[in-house]
Amino acid sequence: MTMLTTTEDVGGLLPAEYGKLITQPVDEQSAIIRASTLVTTSASEYHTPQVTEDSQASWVAEGAEIPQDDPVLAELVTVPRKIAGLTVVSSELANDSSPDALRIMGQSLARDIARKIDVAAFGDLAAPAPPGLEGLTGITTIQLGAGVVAWVNLDPFAAAVNAAEQEGATISSFVANPDDALSLAVLKDEDGSNRPLLGSDPANAGARTVLGVPLITSPAVTAGTIWGIPRVYSLVIRRTDVQVTRSDHAFFSSDKIAVRAIMRVAFAWPHPAAVVAVRLAAA
Repeated sequence: MTMLTTTEDVGGLLPAEYGKLITQPVDEQSAIIRASTLVTTSASEYHTPQVTEDSQASWVAEGAEIPQDDPVLAELVTVPRKIAGLTVVSSELANDSSPDALRIMGQSLARDIARKIDVAAFGDLAAPAPPGLEGLTGITTIQLGAGVVAWVNLDPFAAAVNAAEQEGATISSFVANPDDALSLAVLKDEDGSNRPLLGSDPANAGARTVLGVPLITSPAVTAGTIWGIPRVYSLVIRRTDVQVTRSDHAFFSSDKIAVRAIMRVAFAWPHPAAVVAVRLAAA
């Protein structure tokens, strides 16, 4: 019989709060979760209503009939996909582990799950991974001109903020590859100056801002592309339960125990035009 989190006498390895050792670090380390609205659901799919065309208001004379006009509605259906991690430990570690040892194991699984979530979100992976931003149609793109292969100022990001505002949205985060974030960080506010062009957050050491908007980094973002993401129109859909189970069957002869973590996640962008990609020209 496979031993589960509900099996008796597994408390040494899987206390009730073990699932939090997975979910909390993933939430903290995943760039797309930090930049988006996290939605938990107990259903197998999540339905997001969309307004594809607003109802129209009209100026009317006193006593005149008000014209009726209905909005055009649609629905975005998102199915959380499975991301799983497996780690194998000795039975001695499993049965004698302290909370610190559990935290190390949980963080190890969480780091890779967070990486894989970001790779899917900022890429265009094949199934069974969920669809990501690089495959999303209808986004707004700020394409720098031919030959512009390096960041030289913040003008493209001002254009991105404006483009989102034209769609009734506010960019709440820019997400960049660490190499692009470094290129922006070393820009100066004028020739001969040592003052950085990027802003900083005095309340959060090391945090950077672009035109007052937080800058988040992730190696999963393609170098040369920086995403402007409005939190209200970027959803990370996660199944409520994070499954953490253990089994010694496959490793019976070596007295080892496998610990498995499973999370079901997908992404929804109900207003794609509000998401802005700022792209350098191809080198």
